[in-house]
Amino acid sequence: MKYEAINSPVELVPFADLYVSPLNPRTVFSPEGIEALAENIRQLGLIQNLAGLRDEAGTVGIVAGGRRLRALELLQDDPRFAVIPVKLAPDQATAEVWASSENHHREQPHAADEIREYGNMAARGVPVPSIAVAFGVNEKHVYRRLKLASLPAPVLDALKAGTITLSNAAAFTISEDEAHSLAVLEQVKGHGYSDHQIKQMLKPDAVRGTDRRVLYVGQDAYEAEGGRMTGDLFSDQQYFDDVALLDALFSRKLAASVEAAKAEGWTWAEAIGDSYIGYYELENRKLDRIYKEEGVLTEEQAARYEELAELANGDALDEDGQAELAALQATLDGSYSDEQKAVSGVILYVNAKGELQKAEGLVRREDRPAAIEAGFLRPSAHAGAAEDAPKSALSQKLRDDLARIAQGARQHAILRDPDLLIDLLAYQLSHALRWEKPLGLSTEDVPNWPSTEASGYQLDARLTDNLARDMVGKDHAKSFRAFRKKGAEHVKGELARFLAAHYRGGSKDMAAMLDKETQPNIREVWTPTAANFFSRVGGGYLDDLWRDLLDLAPDHPTATTFARMKKGEKAEQLEALFRGDGDLRSALAVTEEQAATIAAWLPEGMK
Repeated sequence: MKYEAINSPVELVPFADLYVSPLNPRTVFSPEGIEALAENIRQLGLIQNLAGLRDEAGTVGIVAGGRRLRALELLQDDPRFAVIPVKLAPDQATAEVWASSENHHREQPHAADEIREYGNMAARGVPVPSIAVAFGVNEKHVYRRLKLASLPAPVLDALKAGTITLSNAAAFTISEDEAHSLAVLEQVKGHGYSDHQIKQMLKPDAVRGTDRRVLYVGQDAYEAEGGRMTGDLFSDQQYFDDVALLDALFSRKLAASVEAAKAEGWTWAEAIGDSYIGYYELENRKLDRIYKEEGVLTEEQAARYEELAELANGDALDEDGQAELAALQATLDGSYSDEQKAVSGVILYVNAKGELQKAEGLVRREDRPAAIEAGFLRPSAHAGAAEDAPKSALSQKLRDDLARIAQGARQHAILRDPDLLIDLLAYQLSHALRWEKPLGLSTEDVPNWPSTEASGYQLDARLTDNLARDMVGKDHAKSFRAFRKKGAEHVKGELARFLAAHYRGGSKDMAAMLDKETQPNIREVWTPTAANFFSRVGGGYLDDLWRDLLDLAPDHPTATTFARMKKGEKAEQLEALFRGDGDLRSALAVTEEQAATIAAWLPEGMK
């Protein structure tokens, strides 16, 4: 059948005579999207006519343009829209074809094309609010697209070609060095690099705003010294580019804190660069510790303390009450007296949150006699025996040196048996020997298991099964001999298993080299699910992710339908999408390119 679509007449029809035809397939729409479209029409006019079929009563059912008709309904206070141009179909068969054709052939612009169009409009002087109205999107969306519009053309070409994702392209916005950006682009195109990896490659030396040095120094102080920064519009992250300056400011502020501590009366004060100070640090320096002289509350203060504490436990304490409780707690905790400070000192450090911390009341060896005499420390349990014994002709420093020489002789001898050393390492790693370990190596837990347990996550069993065996109270020598008898392959397997479990990457350049060698793929072991990811982020994040993965405009029916779902339903839909649910992907018409994006997608910040 031939339809004379081009020659069909356009008539001016009173708005009151128009209605949405049952033939119109667009039944799902967003009220917010209709409002945005109405504002677009108010400012720019009705760019595209409606199409409809006149019925027996003389009114016109709109078969194409249902959203425009609903938007026009909001504009009936404007006389310009009292009469609407409508293209009329000659018969119902033609109207049905128009209805289905417009819906199925509606094609959303590629993200790269949209970005370039926004950039062209901005270059012509069109303000952001007007661009938002013209495209029926919010201003935040426009600002993000305009940030992408400033990218080098090859980056947008790669986005259009599908060799990088939209979020990959966004990662390039943190770089101001075009030559370096293009070099990184050539390296990552088509290789499934995560956004975080790309940012690391673009800014290998930059420091994030969450770094403890930044938090301690402060952005204002950094900028006041001329420090350069780069903003990441897409993750609300700041990058501090002048690392040498940041380190200098960090050291300067920490040094000032040391001087302030000395001014408080401590006999000595020093700072360390670590983010914490542990027992080993104090033990290694042979530092003793004295504690604050505890304060005493009056009966009235004690009663008030209990009253305030009870209110605080019930979250019923106001700001003034919290301050009063803190003051009483400080009195109860006590303080160091001037006499205590005269025989002890303090070590300062900045923790991971950028907060200055102090390990106070530390007594050095040379101050220990004075601390004992003042009654702040007890003499060693072995002091009496040592005092009764004849004084050694060897100084303590000389005895320490001789002990080191004896240890060196043992190391010299065992170096002749490399296999024994390898066996010892494997044995120590696979057995919990605690303080009786034969090698002076310490390991720390390198967490690899999320709090959501096994949801969407599966590692090689060697990383999760057969943990280090507890050896408390057992014969280590006998156990080690039995371990060696199992052969070199067993030793090698145990060594590889426990070294892998303690692998953390090292420096940035080392980690990058090792990643290149091993080609880790997070999605090989982890798939985002409702439990492990989607239910743990906000609904707006899920809406944006749904649209980005499926290349949907905000007012697309698939996007607006998803946006109206409850958060739990959204999480379930995304889990099904990532799981590869065939019915869902078929219903959404997921393309091969979109499927590849879904298969490679990772949240921001995953390494």
